[in-house]
Amino acid sequence: MNYDVAIIGGGPAGSTVGCLLKKYNPALKVAILERETFPRDHIGESLLPPISPILIEMGCWDKVEAANFPIKIGATLRWGKTPELWNFEFFPADEFKDEPRPAKFEGQRRLTAFQVDRAIYDEILLNHCAELGCDVRQGTKVAKVNREGDRVTGLELEDGEVVTARHYVDASGNSGILRRAMNVACDYPSTLRNIAIWDYWQNADWAVRIGVGATRIQVRSLGYGWLWFIPLGPTRTSIGLVIPAEYFKSLGKKPQEVYRQALQEEEALSALLANATSEDRLETTRDWSFLAERQSGENWFLVGESGGFADPILSAGVTMAQIGAQQCAYTILEIDRGELKREWLCEQFDRRQIRRIKTHIRFGDYWYTANSQFSDLKDFTAELARANGLELSPDKAWQWLAQGGFIDEDLTVGAGGFNLLSIRSSTEFLTELDAGSPLEENNILRLDLQGATWQDGAVYHEGRVIKAGSYTRDGKVLPLWGHFDVLVKLLQRESRLPSIVQMMQLMAQQRAHDPVAMTFLGMLPEAMEGMVRDGWIRASYDPKLPRATLVQHGTGFHRNRDT
Repeated sequence: MNYDVAIIGGGPAGSTVGCLLKKYNPALKVAILERETFPRDHIGESLLPPISPILIEMGCWDKVEAANFPIKIGATLRWGKTPELWNFEFFPADEFKDEPRPAKFEGQRRLTAFQVDRAIYDEILLNHCAELGCDVRQGTKVAKVNREGDRVTGLELEDGEVVTARHYVDASGNSGILRRAMNVACDYPSTLRNIAIWDYWQNADWAVRIGVGATRIQVRSLGYGWLWFIPLGPTRTSIGLVIPAEYFKSLGKKPQEVYRQALQEEEALSALLANATSEDRLETTRDWSFLAERQSGENWFLVGESGGFADPILSAGVTMAQIGAQQCAYTILEIDRGELKREWLCEQFDRRQIRRIKTHIRFGDYWYTANSQFSDLKDFTAELARANGLELSPDKAWQWLAQGGFIDEDLTVGAGGFNLLSIRSSTEFLTELDAGSPLEENNILRLDLQGATWQDGAVYHEGRVIKAGSYTRDGKVLPLWGHFDVLVKLLQRESRLPSIVQMMQLMAQQRAHDPVAMTFLGMLPEAMEGMVRDGWIRASYDPKLPRATLVQHGTGFHRNRDT
């Protein structure tokens, strides 16, 4: 059977590629070859807010909302320098309004995420692909990848059928079916070698209920690892343990014993299980961070976990997978249009995926090394810090985090899925660092492009890959679109921060009735701070001028106040 695009794997990454290909070019023949038969369980249940606009674009956010998954507004953690609990919130709990469900993607829901039962979530997405016209073939195992050099010539199925296509996408997860067949080398940039042990529970109490259906996931450090507690629906909860593989091996115990012991040690979570029943479906997997050295080839692409994996502490796996899958679909569509060179498109795709995964691996390593609660793992965290060249003195830690820059070509400002405000507030509970904003201390901002090199970068927008300029210097990038384009134009006219703030306020007044524009303008201060921290703006203080007050959106980290 011949197709335009053959996708191996029907999880969120594969479904995202399939949906978006059919949305923007319904004439394409797209096959999704899924080894298993849905529904089936899968970990990776805690999503992040950037995934919702992708679900909207796919046309299935309403279907996901109708499934009545818990609304995730953040996380409650025991992690860092003290044993007290901290909250990280996308949206402040005390501002969350009671709204009937299913709701619309507007207002507070634009700033929240879902906690999903993957057996249900993945099936919703895959069925949506079928409705759009993808040939979804479940229970179909790819037994062999036929190739000539770096070109895939066909996929041989277990029953002997050969599927051919113009483009191939590996969305097979850690199996990496196509990645392995094409002999793509993998880099292991972290010494983090964990395993996860988990089970599902019925009728566990929620740690906190916020409004109608909202909650936070729970993350609890033990002396030798950490537990996750993720409500997936009205009655079902995912509870897992993550520990170093070597430490688990040294215990000489079965996974069930280690898992049950961990639950008993964490009294607060144990109390939530007083009336709960285990589904007795204990599973284990290897959680080793890795990165494929290439993300594409002559006629193939890697998306999701086939291209790389970052430790689950940041809850970024599915979100990264669907962002990468979106950009893969756009790249294939643009290749077919023939207006831009394939080599350039693939180079942009590769660089974007590799940088995203590397950043999450790096920030995850920082979280582990900065966790004083790992009392039994001091040698482990010390080795992790040495391997990364990380000194955890406050000033050194911030310098290390800043390597590679806080501005990303995806137009995000931060690292590891956290914005700059969240990173600054996280340092309070991870280290002794009090990281204030340079915009609070200075009032003169001068654009500094000296020594920068101009290059073309890719903008992924509504099914298109658009060439747009960006500056690079010392491994850092300043894309000239979105917030940064606005700020560069402002800074070319004015260097006094109070005057810049007035100009931004005027722009906001002119667009006060446009919620999308207001959200965009509200992110300008954070983008400006990112430019200062990455060296694109030289900040100084003039005592003759007043300081300016800038409001940065997002609540970041704060001490837990739940009763």
